[in-house]
Amino acid sequence: MQRVIHIMVVEDDVLDQMEIRRTLEKRGILHRLTIAGTAEDALDKLQSYGEYADELPDVILLDLDLPKMSGLDLHAHLRKHKLWRNIKTFVLTGADGREEAAAVVQQGIAGVITKPLRLENPFSSGAFNLMIDLMNI
Repeated sequence: MQRVIHIMVVEDDVLDQMEIRRTLEKRGILHRLTIAGTAEDALDKLQSYGEYADELPDVILLDLDLPKMSGLDLHAHLRKHKLWRNIKTFVLTGADGREEAAAVVQQGIAGVITKPLRLENPFSSGAFNLMIDLMNI
């Protein structure tokens, strides 16, 4: 039986947020989606869970290019927190950012998903499928 996956999307582009939601629904993935438009918003939402580790997201989809605090800065902050450091983080990047994103895998990022996240896009669907498989183990 498939379990409900809690996914936090940290993405400032509303169209990309909608595309991720649509892709999850098309795939029939049981999910709970938390949307954060900025890194600061993501931190606020994570802090609101307090010490309830079972409320934390299973995975974070993180845009690198965020206003104010960057996605990489947020990722570094997550790694320092005892409850957040084990959340699997996947980077969201445009096709032109794949090389940059590939370099951040060395920093503990679980994978890179190319935007736009569409099932027909082989660069995004492969990593997306891997992410879902990892969450269902």
